[in-house]
Amino acid sequence: MYFLMVCRHHDGVDEKRSSVRDEHKQWVVSGGEGAASVLIGSATVGADGKANGNFGVLEAKDEASARAFAEGDPYNKVGIVAEIEITPLPDTFQAHRISEPMTKPGT
Repeated sequence: MYFLMVCRHHDGVDEKRSSVRDEHKQWVVSGGEGAASVLIGSATVGADGKANGNFGVLEAKDEASARAFAEGDPYNKVGIVAEIEITPLPDTFQAHRISEPMTKPGT
């Protein structure tokens, strides 16, 4: 199953986020100790261009596993994350489109 994970961060956590970024990246690469695979993910930014959260498209056996991945992230464990949203994606979600876009630049 596929899920969209959106994590909104508290304001004023730039320094804290920087201090645990390496641990966060290791968590993502590990799939949260096997809880989920991250197909794509990134930081999100506000109108000011500063990071205000992160998102990922996850593959996990169920919503509980996707949530366990998000909740186990070092960003969450040290209090950076204010809110976690996990949204199931439909069975028709075309994960291969992440590496094979439907629209090509300039078309």
